[in-house]
Amino acid sequence: MKTRQQIVAGNWKMNKTLAEGRELATEIAQRLKATNAQVVLCTPYIHLPLVHDLIKDVANLNLGAQNCHQEDKGAYTGEISVEMLKSVGVDYVILGHSERREYFGESDELLAKKVDKVLAGGLLPIFCCGESLEIRDAGTHIEHVQAQIKAGLFHLSAADFEKVVIAYEPIWAIGTGRTASPEQAQDMHAAIRSLLVEQYGAEIADATSILYGGSVNGGNAAVLFAQPDVDGGLVGGASLKAEEFITIVEATK
Repeated sequence: MKTRQQIVAGNWKMNKTLAEGRELATEIAQRLKATNAQVVLCTPYIHLPLVHDLIKDVANLNLGAQNCHQEDKGAYTGEISVEMLKSVGVDYVILGHSERREYFGESDELLAKKVDKVLAGGLLPIFCCGESLEIRDAGTHIEHVQAQIKAGLFHLSAADFEKVVIAYEPIWAIGTGRTASPEQAQDMHAAIRSLLVEQYGAEIADATSILYGGSVNGGNAAVLFAQPDVDGGLVGGASLKAEEFITIVEATK
């Protein structure tokens, strides 16, 4: 049985030219000190081979992709497969980010297929879930997030589920500068873990890493990560600045 892992994943989103990405990844690799956390750089596709070569010898520094297709290959112009990601050394794949759900119409059914494909390929999914401000204000946020997890993940066997990382991202806090309070984050993470206990048992639930994503920065990371059910962060804008990203990594328990 695995133990719960602290993880900080930097989601570069659609940012950085090749030269800029080389500079950022190099600086992070040079600044990263010994850490018990797993650190993941989730870059645009163009950066993956280069960043892999830059970080491959740095302990606990991993490569992540921001998405993948649910099929192995074929006439899917503009898409990328799990095997392609594996071939450039990717370790993790973000799935179901709120921006993918909103802008590209990704459904729970589609995400379940992507989860299966990532796991079948031997990679590790970072499965995102979260609620809009309207759902939060309506008081149905816990039910909404739990429904996303049930639909996207609960078809998995216990052995497969153990490989999944969950990232809770309140949509109203992504890129807005507004962050869920530590208490709000903890309440949701605890509710997620409670759901996992019901489905997979306490041992697996306790070993599952649940990350917080939503305007995590160098100033709030420590208090967020201090919450008992917050196991690190999925970091957006702050991951584009090496010094601040390292500060966030250093805030892990």
